[in-house]
Order: sequence, then structure tokens, then C-alpha cells
Amino acid sequence: MKFGVTVFPGSNCDHDTYNVIESIAHQPVTFLWHDSPDLQGVDAILVPGGFAYGDYLRTGAIARFSPVMESVKKFAAAGGLVLGICNGFQILTEAGLLPGALMRNAGLKYICKQVHLRTETASSPFTGALKKGDVLQIPIGHMEGNYFCTPEELQRLEAEDRIAFRYCTPEGDVKPEANPNGSLGNIAGILNEGRNVLGMMPHPDRSSELILGSSDGWKIFASLVNVLAAR
Repeated sequence: MKFGVTVFPGSNCDHDTYNVIESIAHQPVTFLWHDSPDLQGVDAILVPGGFAYGDYLRTGAIARFSPVMESVKKFAAAGGLVLGICNGFQILTEAGLLPGALMRNAGLKYICKQVHLRTETASSPFTGALKKGDVLQIPIGHMEGNYFCTPEELQRLEAEDRIAFRYCTPEGDVKPEANPNGSLGNIAGILNEGRNVLGMMPHPDRSSELILGSSDGWKIFASLVNVLAAR
């Protein structure tokens, strides 16, 4: 298997994400430059966190037009696995690969801290190593993580079991006080209709080794590796 990590001007978690695949998963991985449509034959694409193109206009609004994203959209349409983390989630919504939008945090402040997520579905390539209800400790670091979608889109996400993670208490209770950014329904991560694209605001790349305070994020990457190994 081979992973690709996209790199945009302003990406700052590309090496963190690359390190998880190279040093922890021990799998081949390559960087995918924003200005090239060549995906180099990868089997899964990781769109990392950062501030692509400086977050000018809106987060992800310029990155969506890059040559690499045109290829990523075709890759996803063909069933390829795509994980967008933080800024990567924002880019995927701007590119139309995921519904909804990421708005400014409630309170209009940048937030960087550990949070807890409840696994809402184990039925995806990204959550297969988890059980529904599992609570993960994973950090966030964002200014625009307030997920919003229309009532109709929210109903579809719920009905189709496409909400992957919700912000919760350490005990797994989904409460307003556990919501760090005002996100609709405490949503922290969602899947596309084909369940091959996941966008999430928390950083599994920053929580895949115990030295970082938690290794819970590794379970998401392990799920991907397991799926690709079985193909």
C-alpha cells in the first residue's frame, strides 16, 4: 500500500501526518505537491492540517482549485480513500467532497487543547478498528471548526450513519459543555455518501504516539491500514 500526503503553501501538519505513516504504520508514503495533478499511484490520500494559501478568502477556498485537488476529487469519485484533518476537512467541504461548511468558532477565538470524541459509527474504512461508543482523546487546534449544514443535510447525515465523531465528555456524554467550537450537533467528523471520504477537525496525527499525550488517534490510521491490507 502507498499513502499520499498533500502539501499546500501554508500546510503545517504535513510532516506530522507523513511521520505517522512512515514511522508508526511503517508503510510507503509520499508528498503530493499542490501544483501537480500526479497522485503517484497512491492508495489513500491524507489532506493535513495547516493554513492552505494562508486561509485567505475562506479556509480551503483557494486550495480547492489547485491541480492536486482536481485529481483528489477524481480519486474519491472512483472509491479512493481520502482523510481530511482540520484544514483538510475545510478543504474537502470547499471542494464539494463533503457537505456543509466550517465557520468561525463560537466565541471567535482560536482553540488548541485536548478534547474527547465519541465514535458514532464503526462502519467505515476509518473507524473499523473502533467500536461504536468508543471515546477517544485527541487534540484540536483551529479557528474555524464550527461545523454547519442545512437541516436537510443533517437529517441525511443522521439517517445514513455518516456522522463519524461527536465531541463528548470523558465519559462519552454528548453535551453542550463538551462542544469546544459550537459545532452543530457536537459534530467533529463526517463521512461522504460513499463512506470513502472522512473529514474531521481533531488531529489524529498529533495523537498517534503516547509521548504526545495520547495514542488514540492511531486507531484511525490503523483502520485505514487494515482496510488497505485486506484489498
